[in-house]
Amino acid sequence: MDGKAGVVVAGHICLDMIPDLAAMPQDGFAQRFRPGHLVEVGPATVSTGGAVSNTGLALHKLGVSTRLMGKVGDDLFGRAVRQVVAARGGDLVDGMVVDGTAKTSYTIIIDPPGVDRAFLHFPGANDTFGAADVRYDVVAEARLFHFGYPPLLRLTFQDGGAQLVEIFQRVKALGVTTSLDMTLPDPSSAAGRADWAAILRAVMPSVDVFLPSIEEALYMLRRETYEALSQEAGAVEQVTPALLSELGGELLAMGGRIVGFKMGEQGMYVRTAGRAAVEALGAACPSDPTAWADRELWAPCFQVDVAGTTGAGDAAIAGFLAGLLRDLSLEEALTVAVAAGACNVETPDAVSGVRPWEEMWRRVRGGWERRALHVDARGWRFDEKNHLWIGTEDRRTR
Repeated sequence: MDGKAGVVVAGHICLDMIPDLAAMPQDGFAQRFRPGHLVEVGPATVSTGGAVSNTGLALHKLGVSTRLMGKVGDDLFGRAVRQVVAARGGDLVDGMVVDGTAKTSYTIIIDPPGVDRAFLHFPGANDTFGAADVRYDVVAEARLFHFGYPPLLRLTFQDGGAQLVEIFQRVKALGVTTSLDMTLPDPSSAAGRADWAAILRAVMPSVDVFLPSIEEALYMLRRETYEALSQEAGAVEQVTPALLSELGGELLAMGGRIVGFKMGEQGMYVRTAGRAAVEALGAACPSDPTAWADRELWAPCFQVDVAGTTGAGDAAIAGFLAGLLRDLSLEEALTVAVAAGACNVETPDAVSGVRPWEEMWRRVRGGWERRALHVDARGWRFDEKNHLWIGTEDRRTR
């Protein structure tokens, strides 16, 4: 971690409220949540949420020097957000914007056992976050800039994503490595109706690392496929290696350098561009660009008892970025990504499950068992040493 400071994490931040529904029978959710009925639940976990908090605080716990840049109102929820973040480290809040004319964003997370999560979300101050809210002088001192959840930041997806493109072009011009994450928009909202394929074509030339969920990638690039798969149970399990390669290749062709997909219980997939593109990563470029170039890998998850999945994808991104900043191999960075995601789901909130770097790494090295992942595709092979799959587009397979 020598040289420049670590990461600036900017974009969406909110206050999360997570009622404890663990005691609810797995088959009782639909019956109990009916109009006019009182539903008794357990205590609520209150924490900060959104990419700024989830990824930023996870990076901080993993030992990376981090600054957060989000926007809140000067209200009770805004003060709560700043207080929670400051408790993790007073300097974390230095880049936060307080807008006295806006209300702070919040999310109520409904996460019953045996049922996928649902969210009640108020965008609030996030809708006014734009290029002018990024402190580029602070970003210039960092090695990596991570921006999260444009679909929940209205200014960044309006006008064909002009402000999102401006942010990434200005940051990339500073020589800082850039990273982008998405979230799945409400299909009936303005974000859901935006032309995300066009937005991605515009911004990807300035994006070094892009790790959306597979659902987000399909929604934005293969809407018909997304809608067909979303009608089936276990939709992610239906995604084929060929589709992953196709989507990864398309995003690399748009200009991305490291692209991949968070796949829940199916782990994480990553594909990288050629050596010249990897060498252009900027301040966080690996010391051996060749080893990171022209790769295609798919890492299984680790075995855990799941308490909640809120923020798991953000934690996985934090693990991957921490591995990149620590100059690990791609195999190791991908392993850290799925390890951080696994630690995260052991607690109901988005951050507290993430372990300090050395503790998590000892757990990985101590023989932490992986979930079974069978890739049924000709040409793919399993790497016994690193416990991951190597794809047909990997230079070591060709």
